[in-house]
Amino acid sequence: MPIVGSDRLSHPYTQVSPGLFSFGPKGNAGSEAEECLGCLGSAWIPGFDRGRVCCAGEIAYSPALPSTPTAPHSYSTTSHKNQQTKQINISPLSVSRTTHCPLATVLGNCHSVIMHRLNLNKIASAPRFLSNSLAPSNRLTSKFTKSSQNLRHLATATNDQVLRKAPSPVDGFVNSNNSYYIEEMYRMWRKDPGSVHASWNVYFSGLEKGLPSENAFRPPPGLVSMPQPAGGAPMLAMPGSGGEVEDHMKIQLLVRAYQVRGHHIAKLDPLNLSEADLQTIRPPEMDLKHYGFDENTDYEKEFSLGPGILPLFHTKDREKMKLREIIEACNRIYCGHIGLQYVHLPDRKECDWIRERVELPVPWSYSLEEKRMILDRLIWSDSFERFVASKHPNEKRFGLEGGESLIPGMKALIDRSVDAGVKSIVIGMPHRGRLNVLSNVVRKPMEAIFNEFAGSADASEDGGGDVKYHLGANYVRPTPSGKKVALSLVANPSHLEAEDPVVLGKTKALQHFDGEGSTDHAMGILLHGDAAFAGQGVVYETMGFHDLPHFGTGGTVHLVINNQIGFTTDPRQGRSTPYCTDIAKSIDAPIFHVNGDDAEAVTFVCQLAADWRAAFKKDVVVDIVCYRRHGHNETDQPSFTQPKMYQAIGQQPPTLKIYTDHLIKEGSFTEQENQQSQRMGVEYDGEGLRRKSGLQPNFARVAVELELKENILEARPTGVERSVMNKIGDTISGGWPENFEVHKNLGRILKNRGKTIAEGDQIDWSTAEALAFGSLLLEGNHVRVSGQDVERGTFSQRHAVLHDQKTNDNYIPLSNLKPEGSDPVGPFTICNSSLSEFGALGFELGYSLVDPHLLTMWEAQFGDFANNAQCIIDQFICSGERKWLQRTGLVMSLPHGYDGQGPEHSSARIERFLQLCDDDPFKFPTPEKAQRIHQDCNMQLVYCTTPSNYFHVLRRQIHRDFRKPLIVFFSKSLLRHPLAKSSVTEMEPGTFFIPLIPEPGFSGMVENHQIKRHIFCSGQVYYTLLQEREKRNINDIAITRIEQLSPVPYYEIVKALETYPNSDVMYCQEEPVNGGAYTYLAPRLENAMNQTENHAGKKVLYAGRPPYASVATGSKKIHKQEVQQFLDQALNV
Repeated sequence: MPIVGSDRLSHPYTQVSPGLFSFGPKGNAGSEAEECLGCLGSAWIPGFDRGRVCCAGEIAYSPALPSTPTAPHSYSTTSHKNQQTKQINISPLSVSRTTHCPLATVLGNCHSVIMHRLNLNKIASAPRFLSNSLAPSNRLTSKFTKSSQNLRHLATATNDQVLRKAPSPVDGFVNSNNSYYIEEMYRMWRKDPGSVHASWNVYFSGLEKGLPSENAFRPPPGLVSMPQPAGGAPMLAMPGSGGEVEDHMKIQLLVRAYQVRGHHIAKLDPLNLSEADLQTIRPPEMDLKHYGFDENTDYEKEFSLGPGILPLFHTKDREKMKLREIIEACNRIYCGHIGLQYVHLPDRKECDWIRERVELPVPWSYSLEEKRMILDRLIWSDSFERFVASKHPNEKRFGLEGGESLIPGMKALIDRSVDAGVKSIVIGMPHRGRLNVLSNVVRKPMEAIFNEFAGSADASEDGGGDVKYHLGANYVRPTPSGKKVALSLVANPSHLEAEDPVVLGKTKALQHFDGEGSTDHAMGILLHGDAAFAGQGVVYETMGFHDLPHFGTGGTVHLVINNQIGFTTDPRQGRSTPYCTDIAKSIDAPIFHVNGDDAEAVTFVCQLAADWRAAFKKDVVVDIVCYRRHGHNETDQPSFTQPKMYQAIGQQPPTLKIYTDHLIKEGSFTEQENQQSQRMGVEYDGEGLRRKSGLQPNFARVAVELELKENILEARPTGVERSVMNKIGDTISGGWPENFEVHKNLGRILKNRGKTIAEGDQIDWSTAEALAFGSLLLEGNHVRVSGQDVERGTFSQRHAVLHDQKTNDNYIPLSNLKPEGSDPVGPFTICNSSLSEFGALGFELGYSLVDPHLLTMWEAQFGDFANNAQCIIDQFICSGERKWLQRTGLVMSLPHGYDGQGPEHSSARIERFLQLCDDDPFKFPTPEKAQRIHQDCNMQLVYCTTPSNYFHVLRRQIHRDFRKPLIVFFSKSLLRHPLAKSSVTEMEPGTFFIPLIPEPGFSGMVENHQIKRHIFCSGQVYYTLLQEREKRNINDIAITRIEQLSPVPYYEIVKALETYPNSDVMYCQEEPVNGGAYTYLAPRLENAMNQTENHAGKKVLYAGRPPYASVATGSKKIHKQEVQQFLDQALNV
């Protein structure tokens, strides 16, 4: 398609200024990517400085676009046809899947847009790239479809004769650039011909009668006498044609600008100090001059309401609105105390759903009774903070002053959700406002809260408990509709956002147990601070679960308490995005910003969020822009760092006063009624303070704690019947459907597993694990395993999910176990997680909290990567029971072992987990204490050497009357080691987990009193020692395996020590001396040695690697040398 006046196919329009809705980095201070609802792609336009234009003037800005085209843009006309069909790479330019299209398409697109701008000064919108075509998706199914396709063809054709034809009167509005608008008009016309402009009515009627598109519409005579330009340059429209249509289209674009950009200038900051989006420039496309309108002459012009122009304002009595009224309505809807971000949503129905609820003459209108409820809830919120501050002025409480409207908003959110069918809500929040939420939302008794202020909170005698603003609570409370809801506020540490994945995991478990997997009956609510929401990586990890199989919870409602500061850090230092909530756009969640001093607006958007979650089962964010009346805590002085902000805060009336003044002014309530309500709030708080002295412990809550503390809960056998193992063996080795094609090599492996079970010997690690899972399932327990690559196993060891080699269908053998008699089989869930440790481990921890008859396992890809989740390990797993009485039976499965794979694939950091164990190395337990050692510990650590012990330790998690976290270190090399095998007799009824395996002895071994060295070890190093001892023909060294590292099996160790009275005692490990179990076990071994007659006073010798900073060497050669060195240390007596 040559440009007239040039003998080369080049683009002379590089100096064209950006037009409507097309701007580059300098065009607007905002740089967010606002995506078009109807556009599936967009293109680079010469001279538009990295801007992209798309259909109906909806702009997408991409800072990644090149400032110059990536495709060559100068071609000779000598090979016109070849060049026209040459495929051009448009992948940097298109947001669709299309990566290439013909050169003619690109050039035609650019030419059409630029000429359209030059001729009409209209919005230029690049047609969409769809399957190497610029035509938009076919949305119409009538005669109009063919006609519009013809018109699109005219707009994008490359034939000179077509382009040089005389202009058609319809070219001004019927072209591919305006297809989105045309289709909207057509839809409305089909419903009601009178709802569109008369020109459209004539045009569509002509098409319906079969007229050609160029003849379907004729403008008035005064508009058709436009001469053809000199030189035959093509014209896509005639100036002045369809003027009313053009104005109508501009108004549509103006309304669209409010929908897209209105939130940037919404009145969100109660202090009026800055814009919530950190911008200072008004978006130019929201000014009338941008569209050629004049405030003096056009304000009173009337425009038809309809598609794109406030259609819900249209009534029988009001079919048109003045431009002034349209602007006022848009300002009220999009630029008032609510700012809406939703046009980035890819689903048109979702966008329309929001528009239908906010683009109303009156988006909300609360009754007198509803206003009373909002006022009462605001009073309770305000009075709580005032009362606590007066009684405990020097206590840290992290009050909600400045953000009190959270309480009426949050309660409205809960009430609306309960009305939609929700029965259980799990809440996670930081310290800010936590006590207020506990009192007024969860309804924890006031006397219990004041008891904690007095320092009388119940804590165990060994030093448990936590500060009052970290504690959780579980209550069932009624709602105004008469329904009841179970509220669970999850306990949290001061590590901001750490509770997020825990809340989602607990919500998912509630949905599994209470709702049979449905997401309708349980939901999660997460409260965030603005700085943490933008800054903490776990927020993104957690939001990434929203649409994953086995992790999605049907939508989480996020409430951001945006007090516009992070301790002492200003927002401009705390985030690189306009809003603190911009991360939510990555998962296509709508974001509702709201001024926190407008209690009714906060209530409305919270109800809107509840309705969104109920309708679409997706996340939604409510950004409550407020302030923090005091410092980070009540004893802090914030004016040191934010003097201007705190001057404004000092003059800012409380939210309660603003709302009561509003209600009194409008006549809803009197001053006397208001004062009476506030007195009731203070009296209620005072009554709670008086009752705290007589507060009695909730024995229903502590009964289990007392039983656990006073009674000895005996361990039960964990073996299973041989018939049960055979049944599981048959299922995992060949129970898939007849037409299911398993990979040939894998089928052979699985058949061999079934064979080992049937023969009763040579059972390997993965088979033992399958037997543990399967037997628990047959007993009716739920088993859930997650982590990166767990379905197959990182080391190709598990193969819990089979894949048909032809159809790629999945089959999970353990999900297809047949029940024993009438007893139901428990559900089995095994699922690959996202590449996340912090979020995934937190999720599984939350899942494990819901039901005791549940085995939840999280497995790391390599144990080395578990430290990405160190916060969950430190703050929840190892200390949750001590701080919050939060018990979990969660299993962490961590690959560990030095196999020469370097410093990042060798160590699960055993030493760090052992350091977190809370036993005393210098106190030898009494016999009674030793019997209850598992009840009293904070967690258990095992490093097994046999598959049977692994089988038992997993089953032990369920077959006892308490729950403790279990950390399993497993050797990668033992998965297939020929010596690491077990027999079914080690797993039959009457068998247990063995915490210490003594030297089994061998032919030729000397008498016990002649043993010179007694080596204790754990894990895979045992087999290294065993093989080297045999290789060197050593018969006077005994090797004992400590299978359970913590709690230490003291009495078993003493018994093993007494077996060899004349030996020295050594601990051997493959880890460095500053790693592994040595530093933990050495003082405990010596403690045990002091209980014997022959070893008292001795020191434990060490064999292992020297201190390392990087865990392990990256050299295979050095690795082998180090192995030889510590073997020499251990075996040379």
